[in-house]
Amino acid sequence: MMLAIPDLLDADAVARVRAVVDAGDWADGNATSGHQSALAKKNMQLPEDSPAAREAGRIVLDALGRSPLFIAAALPLKIFPPLFNRYAGGDRFGTHVDNAVRIHRASEFRVRSDLSATLFLEDPAAYDGGELVVEDILGVHKVKLPAGHLILYPASSLHRVEPVTRGARVASFFWIQSMVRDDAARTILFDLDRSIQAIAAERGQDDAEIIRLTGVYHNLLRRWADS
Repeated sequence: MMLAIPDLLDADAVARVRAVVDAGDWADGNATSGHQSALAKKNMQLPEDSPAAREAGRIVLDALGRSPLFIAAALPLKIFPPLFNRYAGGDRFGTHVDNAVRIHRASEFRVRSDLSATLFLEDPAAYDGGELVVEDILGVHKVKLPAGHLILYPASSLHRVEPVTRGARVASFFWIQSMVRDDAARTILFDLDRSIQAIAAERGQDDAEIIRLTGVYHNLLRRWADS
């Protein structure tokens, strides 16, 4: 399942994150690459243990914790500390698959990468190129969202970032280990949750069928969840 989460950060929060990361010390983006990715990747990145990455990452994590849509879709168990990258002057990231397990070098914090996330931090009109391209069984999807919007997609997907030919593309990226490992099961739970919320808005939370469907949701989650 691919899902866009609009306005994860509002304009003020985007400005706060950009003020922090723009003043940071950027380095070669291959510092965090696996072997396959290093062959395809050309960009700049904030070191994962830099003060700027930690400060801006806290803003992003706080926003994720306040987003019902993100929580319903990802069912997060662990979130890798957000990283930040910048593409300019022809920088790009060729087609690759993310590593199955991500390890935070400074803390040895480990995350099984069930989901990948990109949070756009630049106005799309300010740069050319830089689309995130995700391939799945339904085809090829090109994504270039407004600043503050997030795209969530299976980390097992082939994906790439197209070359940036004008301006600079700045984004945060990170991985999520979900309580529910299987993407199809997560999609079923997400669709069921959305339907429950929509019906509850019409009938009220104390409706007998809402209570029954909520029980079905939690029984499925209990069956599929890792804790």
